[in-house]
Amino acid sequence: MGTGIRPTASRTALLPVLVLVSSVAAFEVSNRVLEYVQQEFGDEARGRLETWQGLQDMAQSGSVERQLKLVNSFFNRVRFVNDIKHWGEEDYWATPIEMLATNGGDCEDFSIAKYLTLKSMGVPDDQLRITYVKALELNQAHMVLAWYPTPDADPMILDNLINDIRPASQRPDLEPVYSFNGEGLWLNRMGGDNQRIGDAGRLSRWQDLNERLLDAMR
Repeated sequence: MGTGIRPTASRTALLPVLVLVSSVAAFEVSNRVLEYVQQEFGDEARGRLETWQGLQDMAQSGSVERQLKLVNSFFNRVRFVNDIKHWGEEDYWATPIEMLATNGGDCEDFSIAKYLTLKSMGVPDDQLRITYVKALELNQAHMVLAWYPTPDADPMILDNLINDIRPASQRPDLEPVYSFNGEGLWLNRMGGDNQRIGDAGRLSRWQDLNERLLDAMR
């Protein structure tokens, strides 16, 4: 495979085999899915999915901190590829299987995959927020995953730019803008002042991603 994929054909072909939705308590990749991905994308793609499935067994009895480290480290091995090059679209939010099968994604894909995987491991949804930020040193929009051990805690940041998981207070290079999860949408301000402004369904790309995941389960 090259660095890109056939945007329409490959994405459409993946839809019938997606098996993870944000409402489930666990994820499972069937043999049918593994065989399909192996045939379409190769042995390494199948291996990535098998490792992803095995993360849950590895982390099941561990602390949330261990789960965060395992999930962050695993997904940060995936290549960063911008959406235009990878999907032929300006801004496409991929599902975790799309990301792992093609071994590529951008910051939104990293954050979404980590969020869905940790949620499937049992981390409460209200502790996780996909957070849109401005990466000040890069002077560009960016997305990370934040974990709040308590509602008013300094969140821990899972970021594809660095492998270390650090408190938000130690990431002065990131300026928060808004955040969301399966339960809501918040406006974020420097200093941790967050204001709920609605439901995540207001985000059209998040809604589209969840519809694709749910369609795959029907």
